Amino acid sequence: MALHESDREDLLREATALVPRAEYRLSHEPEPVTIGFRRDGALSLFLGPDSVYQFTAAGELRRAFVAGLLYKAEKGKLIELRRERSDAGVHLVRRTLDAPEQHHWLTVAACRCDAVVGALARGEMELVGQVPFDGNVAARVVQWREEHPGPIVVAQRPHAS
Repeated sequence: MALHESDREDLLREATALVPRAEYRLSHEPEPVTIGFRRDGALSLFLGPDSVYQFTAAGELRRAFVAGLLYKAEKGKLIELRRERSDAGVHLVRRTLDAPEQHHWLTVAACRCDAVVGALARGEMELVGQVPFDGNVAARVVQWREEHPGPIVVAQRPHAS
């Protein structure tokens, strides 16, 4: 995620904690999709500059950035963090999603993630680049989803390990 909302990182080059990682294009989507795994198997999906989903090695959602809002896992609940600017600086305003909101949010997130995994499985995404070259990220992410089927579960904490 960029430090400023308007920044777009070159994730293929700069996301060095994700080994392997790859960038893909889907013909009808204007923004690339970057997918990577931490050394412990934790998955990160960057679905354009405004949708990021990060999971633990156990397949639980730990952090996300969607529509300008930050989300973090805390004791199995999603916490929304909204940036509010004032003359004194930037503050994060915290709000816990209630059960119906969290269920809806996770359902939408699962649909978005599963659409990407499905497109990869069907060979519909064009590989733009991959680090390392033989990382086979597409097969890994399809396998990851098979190993973590069903609804997305929220982690106990937002940390990768």
